[in-house]
Amino acid sequence: MPPDADVSTNGNRGDGRPSTGPQYPITSVDNALRLLMMFRSQPVIRVSHAAVALEVANSTAHRLLAMLLHHGFVQQDAVTKGYRAGPALYDIGLAVVRRMDVRDLIRPFLAEVVEQTGETTHCAVLEGANVRFIDAVESPKAVRVAPRTGVVMPAHCTSVGKVLLAALSDDEINAIYPDETLVRTTDRSIGTRQELAAALAGVRKAGHAVNVEESEEGVSSVAVVVLDPFQWPVAAISCAAPVFRMNRRRAADVAKVVHDVADRLAVELGRPVPD
Repeated sequence: MPPDADVSTNGNRGDGRPSTGPQYPITSVDNALRLLMMFRSQPVIRVSHAAVALEVANSTAHRLLAMLLHHGFVQQDAVTKGYRAGPALYDIGLAVVRRMDVRDLIRPFLAEVVEQTGETTHCAVLEGANVRFIDAVESPKAVRVAPRTGVVMPAHCTSVGKVLLAALSDDEINAIYPDETLVRTTDRSIGTRQELAAALAGVRKAGHAVNVEESEEGVSSVAVVVLDPFQWPVAAISCAAPVFRMNRRRAADVAKVVHDVADRLAVELGRPVPD
């Protein structure tokens, strides 16, 4: 087909979408794109599942995944051999999201948590073994946790960091923490990789992370992860309060509020950006 050939479709559904696909379909490209679209509904894809979904041989599915792996669109778990969305997809998604003013998008959700809980609320992202707090809405109470916008802290010492790490595989966590000993910011901080593994198992079971004076004395917080359409931990929302106002029972109640808001933020982040 010449470079300027017509790529219009053979039919139309009436809503602008093609009914039969392009006039000059390329099967391998179509299959690769269909593979990537599978990550919308499942976090891990195996060769056998891909072969069934695409109606191709296992060897063909393996070659497609190998090419996507080569370009970083997928990554393979060294133990299970399953494939997850890779860094290239993540980078593309972030590039699209950056076209929006992300803080303007996030701010109303943080404000909603503050309205319901009365406590300072943060949004943070994972940067290697650290977390960066990218925005915050401060509590109106006289005694409150100060906002940490722009602050970088060790991930394992914070609730946002723990909930972001809990969404990663064991191999990814081991790559982030190659050494057994971890830095502590307070006497209560997690100090070893073994302790971290146990803590992350608890986070996965509970669905949220709690920090009681692990990052700062006198401060307690609860965090929930925000997953993108590929089930990647794109951010985390935390609600922080003085320890005397955040006991175990209240932490569970706050977690429910943050979970609801984080889920709705995830939906908003996954919406297509208008041209």
